[in-house]
Amino acid sequence: ISYADYLLSYYSSIVDEETLAKILEAQANDENAVDENGKLIGEPDESEEDAAAVTPSVDTSIEKLRDFEYLLSNFYTVDSSTMIDSDQLNADDLLGRSMKIDTGTGGPKVLIYHTHSQEEFADSTPGDTSTSIVGVGEYLTQLLNDKGIETIHDTGVYDIINGKLDRSNAYEYAGKAVEKILIDLHRDGVAEGTHLVTQINGKPTAKIMFFNGLSRSRTNGVIDYLPNPYIQDNLAFSLQMQIDAENRFPGFVRHIYLRAYRYNLHLMPKSLLIEAGAQTNTVEEMMNAMEVLSEMLDDVLVGG
Repeated sequence: ISYADYLLSYYSSIVDEETLAKILEAQANDENAVDENGKLIGEPDESEEDAAAVTPSVDTSIEKLRDFEYLLSNFYTVDSSTMIDSDQLNADDLLGRSMKIDTGTGGPKVLIYHTHSQEEFADSTPGDTSTSIVGVGEYLTQLLNDKGIETIHDTGVYDIINGKLDRSNAYEYAGKAVEKILIDLHRDGVAEGTHLVTQINGKPTAKIMFFNGLSRSRTNGVIDYLPNPYIQDNLAFSLQMQIDAENRFPGFVRHIYLRAYRYNLHLMPKSLLIEAGAQTNTVEEMMNAMEVLSEMLDDVLVGG
């Protein structure tokens, strides 16, 4: 990541294919290298999460959310490579943007895909995609269709090149294939002693985290050659989802993670990158999480 930051500085005025390749490679690897405390994997753990703990709901009143410092500290983790200010995190703006979709018109409304299709869980069966992140996405697709939100599931593989795992261009390959209302569903990578789980409706449920790319680095400011015209719309989407979770399912969501690049969130104005659980979660915990996530999506995309 330090090398990627160096590249951003060195190539601030001259961008060639080699530079972009390095940026894409860093982007492909960093979004699942963050633990539940916003620390990079490999840093020493100071604490582990109690598997049965439920985080108390925070105050989601608009009066509190208008306080930038309150909003930032209670809902976000900002990576050290990037920065954000009160103009971008303006509660009235983000909560005033409608995320509603018209389910009365024909055609699919949601597309679920997986930039990293090979991600698995603690008890996944090797080679059985129904127990991988793809199977989790298939269950979420089914749940949304059952709610009347017409959803399609792209099971394309973008991280296997010449028969080997290669994430260096996964976002670029996936971006060429998917351009609708997007949900990019991942699982995170955490320390082996960390278990991202809570109890919801009496079920062990993997926690999730929304991830926003800002196309903006602390070193160089706006990254002009990674244009992202939908930053505010997608910040609005993740915040509205976060608040819905805090109000209905406290303890289910981790803080929204803000990072410097864009992660294909520039393709559509209603896009989510979701880190659902981690490699230490079970498939059952993941499927339970999709039931909760589908309720939240129904609230934000369709509900009053």
